[in-house]
Formats: sequence, C-alpha cells, structure tokens
Amino acid sequence: MNNRQYSLKVLETSITDEDEFILFFDTNYMLFQDHLISIKGELSERIEKYLVQKDLKYLNNIKLPQGRSRKALEDEFGLGKSPKDSQEYKELEEKLKDEKRENAVNQQIAKAEIAQLTKKLTRNFVVMDTIIRSGREINIDGDLLLLNRVNSGATIKTTGNLIITQVVEGSVRCNGSFMMIAVSPKANIVFNGVEVDNELLTDKLNRIELRDREIFIIPVLKKDTNWAS
Repeated sequence: MNNRQYSLKVLETSITDEDEFILFFDTNYMLFQDHLISIKGELSERIEKYLVQKDLKYLNNIKLPQGRSRKALEDEFGLGKSPKDSQEYKELEEKLKDEKRENAVNQQIAKAEIAQLTKKLTRNFVVMDTIIRSGREINIDGDLLLLNRVNSGATIKTTGNLIITQVVEGSVRCNGSFMMIAVSPKANIVFNGVEVDNELLTDKLNRIELRDREIFIIPVLKKDTNWAS
C-alpha cells in the first residue's frame, strides 16, 4: 500500500492488500476522515462498501492536478455532497439492509433445522463447545452436537448421529442415520463407510442422510450464517 499526500486535505493511495488498506483507514480514520482520498487501481466490492460505510469521499483512477485545494477538486469532480447523498450509496445501503434481513432469516432457518435434528439426538447425546485441535481424536459412542470447528489433523468419530456447526478441516467418521455439516472443502468425511465428495457440499450448511442404504445430501442454507448470535 503506497500513500502520498497531495495537500493538507488530499491523500493519494493504492491498494495492494485489502486487509492492509482497511486496517490503515481504521487506525487512521480520525486523521483522514475529512480528506479527499484518491485511489489508484481497481476497487473491489468489499473496498467500495467499506469506503461508503465510513463516509469517505474518494476518487478512483483520476490523475489529480498539483496545487489545487480540496474544495476545488470536489467541485470539479462533483464530490461536494456526502457519498450518503448519492444514488449509488442509497442503492448500496438498501442492498446491505436486504442482505442483513436475509441473513437473519437464514439464521432462524438454521436454528430451527438444528433444533429439529437435535431432538433426534437421544442415544448417549453429547454436546461439546470447544475447538478440536490438530492431533486430537474424539470418539463418541452415540450422538454428538459439536458447536465449534475441527482443525486439520484432528478426528471426530461417532457411532451415532452428528451435527457440526463450524468448518471442518480434519477427519469425520459418522455411522449414524444423519449428520449435518458446514461447507468444508478441506475435510475428510466418511459417512457409514462411504467417503463423501466435498464438491457435493456446495452450501453453507448441508444435511447428509442415510435412507434405504442410499446417502442423500440436502442443502439447508445457501448464505453465510453467524452462529455466534
């Protein structure tokens, strides 16, 4: 990330790393909140959302003349008004509201789905809320509800049903009639002796069931779910 200050109120910058860019403005927000930010390079949707949410005035890939005041530049490029007054901001704000409402609905669906399946966890039902770290092996003679992640190099084995609400990067062996698992591209999953193809777990939450000796994968959620709420 390269920065250059044209004048007291104009800052030129480029984006080489999105996390570094966001961290820079989070850390120095009070210093640059009243600046005009000139950004070189392509803006991702994530960076555009961030700039709008922070109410930062910015230009993208426009060569600024030296020695001009910020007000003159704003007038020339039509930035006199706050980004919050623009149609683009209003559309983005409405989109964010829609995403938030949809995510809230998805959370309720997920909780209802887990609550329904949890009622079926009756045989030696165990609940765990801890990260299963690399090198650890958990053996459950019965059903397990795991509310945390499974790290690479860790193994979960259950003779009964299994629900894992976080990402799995280790190995899972389940011999119950069903299991529920988040999308986990790095996991090694064996369900009733059959290895499950990770490419079939395309959704954020998937239910895997055994019916008449056939394995079915049923999508539960297609959007991100915040399990902490």
